[in-house]
Amino acid sequence: MKSFTRKLMSVIVAASFCFGLASCSKAPAATSASDATTTVAESKASESSASSEAKADVKTVSAGKLIMATNATFPPYEYHEGEKIVGIDAEIAKAIADKLGLELVIEDVAFDSIIAGVQAGKYDIGCAGMTVTEDRLKSVNFSTSYATGIQSIIVKEGSPIKTIDDLLKGNYKVGVQSGTTGDIYMSDSEGGVGENRIDRYNNGNDAVVALKAGKVDAVCIDNEPAKAYVAANSGLVILETPFTEEKYAIAISKDNEALLAAINKALDELTKDGTIAKIIEKYIPTNK
Repeated sequence: MKSFTRKLMSVIVAASFCFGLASCSKAPAATSASDATTTVAESKASESSASSEAKADVKTVSAGKLIMATNATFPPYEYHEGEKIVGIDAEIAKAIADKLGLELVIEDVAFDSIIAGVQAGKYDIGCAGMTVTEDRLKSVNFSTSYATGIQSIIVKEGSPIKTIDDLLKGNYKVGVQSGTTGDIYMSDSEGGVGENRIDRYNNGNDAVVALKAGKVDAVCIDNEPAKAYVAANSGLVILETPFTEEKYAIAISKDNEALLAAINKALDELTKDGTIAKIIEKYIPTNK
């Protein structure tokens, strides 16, 4: 199922000192304002050139753009705010695109079409609160993880389902978003309820509507969207014990190792400078 600080620069004066010695003056030659400006400009130009060369190997579907596939029904990771798609994943992807000198373009598609679209070269990345699984790794590569997710269970207030065990051992129907890890985990007959006890929906909202209408007894979905749906729909609660925990990462084509390396480098920098933590805190305040 989903801002940033930049480089620091310094002015190096050693060159001016050496030039003064070469001129046989008794003291280092003073640098004029225009000379200093030229030196800084040359330094920036050199850095820009080096940066361009470093990014030269990164190929994208459309030149100068980073096309991201997501499913914008997954707050706070990705959702619509008017015509714009916002959220944690949207901001992190924008920060990555900025570091790569690319324009971010977000495509809102069905969740279960994201992997296939990335694999086929239709999108550069899939970023949608997506968990790394063995099955998905057969089709695409994944970046390093940037966030942790929890699969939670939503039920109606007063439901006989009080615990995960109640859900698994009873004969209850569970609503899931098609293609998500909630779908994968719940359809497993050993760790979940099994294929015969799940109903699949195009998005989390449809699953929640089905729960309210009594078509399913519970919904399995990531914790943050679960909290948003419960807050927006009276009469629903989240079970205290999470179903499972998982790591979110970005899906990238196996044919684009250069983009994978560039995104991992960007994620590393954004993690170290605190940008990713700030984005997550913006949408999921720890003191809330």
